[in-house]
Amino acid sequence: MMSVSVTLAMLGIVLWGTYLSVFAFILGLYPQDEDVRPRLQALDFEAEKKKKPSIFKHLRRIVRIVAQINRPLAVGPVRQRMIKDLSMAQLGLIPEELFLIKEAAIIFILALTYPIVQPDIIIFWILMSFAFGYYIPEMWLRGKIKKIKGTIVKDLPDAIDLLGLCVNAGLDFMLALKWVIEKSPPSVFINELNIVMQEINVGKTRRDALKDLATKFDLPDLSTFSRTLIQADKMGTSVSEALNILSEDMRLARFRRGEQMALKAPLKMLVPLLFCIFPVVGLLVAAPIMLDFMQNNPIKNLAH
Repeated sequence: MMSVSVTLAMLGIVLWGTYLSVFAFILGLYPQDEDVRPRLQALDFEAEKKKKPSIFKHLRRIVRIVAQINRPLAVGPVRQRMIKDLSMAQLGLIPEELFLIKEAAIIFILALTYPIVQPDIIIFWILMSFAFGYYIPEMWLRGKIKKIKGTIVKDLPDAIDLLGLCVNAGLDFMLALKWVIEKSPPSVFINELNIVMQEINVGKTRRDALKDLATKFDLPDLSTFSRTLIQADKMGTSVSEALNILSEDMRLARFRRGEQMALKAPLKMLVPLLFCIFPVVGLLVAAPIMLDFMQNNPIKNLAH
């Protein structure tokens, strides 16, 4: 039993060393360049200059260099999908780093479950460890994206109201957008509006910037917001009127969404009610009856 475990451990070390050697060789064939972000980031360059190098910064640079061994894995449509997901999640990672996180999760699960694994299920153990290690970071990423999308849907009506008020007060769209960004508290959607404004300032057309914003998150409300402003710009109609109509629609949509969540609440409460409350109530009601029945059995008395 001990020799089998030692043999399996040595085999795992040899395979992992071979994997690192092959990818280190492939790493030398690729240039060590940084990923170009698909969209601008809202950065304070003066603050960045004042920051001193920290241990975390050096560690992050080392992790990014090590993650380049995964460059052959992050190519084609897989890379495009991961760039889009990481951009939505706003984690500041590149696809190679996400693959490195998944590999670290796989190694952690293998090391954690190794003492309890049996030799006859070694293949099943490896496959399940790979599956869990791959999908746990993916589920974490999906959870971050879902949370950010929910925040954007929640903040969108308020931002549209502020834009409409500024435009109705006499400001043009760009000045109204700048005022809303400067005066609003920091949030995910305000940061995205800041990116849109930066893109327009560096030369991108308003239509393309708004279209990229809608494509990035793929939300119906955000798509409606971008499409309305694009149509108003294309047709030459009043932006204030379009924002007023859009604000009313967004408020109504949020009200209906709240009603929908309220209608789902009884169904969500049904599961804990059935599995947590009903058994306790049944035990409290039935336990005295069962005890009395066991002590004073009427069937036994009839038999006598």
